[in-house]
Amino acid sequence: MPNSEHSSIVERLDALYEFDREPVSEDKLYGWRTFIAMFSSEHIAGTEFVLGPLLVLHGVTAYDVFVGLAVGNVLAVLSWVLMCAPIAVRERLTVYWQIRRIAGPYLTVLYSGLFAVILCLLAGAMVNVSTTAVANVAGVESPNFVENEYVPSLPWIGIAVGVGVIVALLAVLGFEQLAHFAKVAAPWMPCVFLAGGLASLASLGVEGPSDFWRVANDKIWTGVPEEGEIHYGFWHCVGLAWLCNISQHMGMGDVTIFRYAKKWQMGFSSAFGMFLGHYMAWICSGIMCAAFKYAEISAGVAEPNVNPGNIAMFSAGYAGLVCVVLAGWTTANPTLYRAGLAFQVATPNWRRWAVTLFAGAIMIVAACIPAVIHYLDRIVAYYGLFFMPLGAFIFIDYWVFPRLGLTPYFAERKRLLWSWPAAVGWLGSFAICFLLYAKDQYQAFEWLNSFLPGFLAGYKADMFLQVLPAWVIAVSLYTICSLLQQMTSREDYNMESQV
Repeated sequence: MPNSEHSSIVERLDALYEFDREPVSEDKLYGWRTFIAMFSSEHIAGTEFVLGPLLVLHGVTAYDVFVGLAVGNVLAVLSWVLMCAPIAVRERLTVYWQIRRIAGPYLTVLYSGLFAVILCLLAGAMVNVSTTAVANVAGVESPNFVENEYVPSLPWIGIAVGVGVIVALLAVLGFEQLAHFAKVAAPWMPCVFLAGGLASLASLGVEGPSDFWRVANDKIWTGVPEEGEIHYGFWHCVGLAWLCNISQHMGMGDVTIFRYAKKWQMGFSSAFGMFLGHYMAWICSGIMCAAFKYAEISAGVAEPNVNPGNIAMFSAGYAGLVCVVLAGWTTANPTLYRAGLAFQVATPNWRRWAVTLFAGAIMIVAACIPAVIHYLDRIVAYYGLFFMPLGAFIFIDYWVFPRLGLTPYFAERKRLLWSWPAAVGWLGSFAICFLLYAKDQYQAFEWLNSFLPGFLAGYKADMFLQVLPAWVIAVSLYTICSLLQQMTSREDYNMESQV
């Protein structure tokens, strides 16, 4: 008779239960240390070597960076604390099953499938970043998107596949192993970013504290964008810092993570990720980017290949490369974990580990596309605006509907297959915000200006500045449509009672 200790790998993987369809039990909750480590590691990511340099390339000023990012990150932390964490610890369900309660199974499957794909894309960006570091050590040149290198070499693709497989296997192990990995990696990664940024200042001509602000404005954040890049300003910095994780906080995506928290105040742990990752790391990576470009141009290189591996190697040596690799992993792992849970909603008969490996395959393909990194700021903006509304409805259903006399979770109570108020609010808000942006950005939509009122035709929308309008439009449409839906339902019920 086979011994139970020698169970098959499939049985062992099936035992990695993640409370996919029911509330997390009390004995599986975690404290402050876990969430501080998770936010610190996830948001001190390899992509900080991308977003920091993007601000430099788009011509922000030093004031825009230091003040704008501070304001945006405060708004992001407050969004986690006041909107996401309280609902997470009360319901202790994944975001996908909470959306099912308000939107019905059809919209939930649509949301989950699309959300999983975009999460795989973002995880692929993290793997791409880690691959540039491994490729640097291996002597393999990373693609230079500026020089129209759209397809990586076969050796580079091989490295990306290897890194992606490791990330996928770690994500399969579940929340507990992710938390353990985060605790190991989180403490020293901020030190590498800070050391690399400080070390790069000397090559830019900073000899003392009094030189910093002058050099920052003259050589780093000059206020002049690179040729062909859109100019960013103060509000772009605010919007990027706030918007880049909107699907996780205002969009409630991180109720999936905070359902394991002992109390809602642990939402403040997001500050460690925001101000170490999306403030200090963005600033330091911007400095490293400027120093690398300055050195390369001084050496006669016309188009420096500004990728995370090259930047980190120049500024922090092999410690920088290790930081890039682990920073990419610590972000790709929880991102792929979320993607696996999202796919499982659309594929309920699949095991979680099998779904996560399927998501890992999509992630690896995305990692081999250089455009994912080059347009990461735009991808983040579209992803936030598209997926935020349904999460916003969770907030409205839970806190606002009872005060308006409306029935929360109406779709669940009536056993509706889909909620038309949720569909109108979700797709309607995105369509409005996208068209206001597209009318000035894409030639195919210029005709809209001739039909819009003067104040809307003159409104120059930017994706980073659409956060609050999109949220307001979404919840307004959803609330008005829900009011009509429930009033009609009550009238039908009264008529049936009279009969």
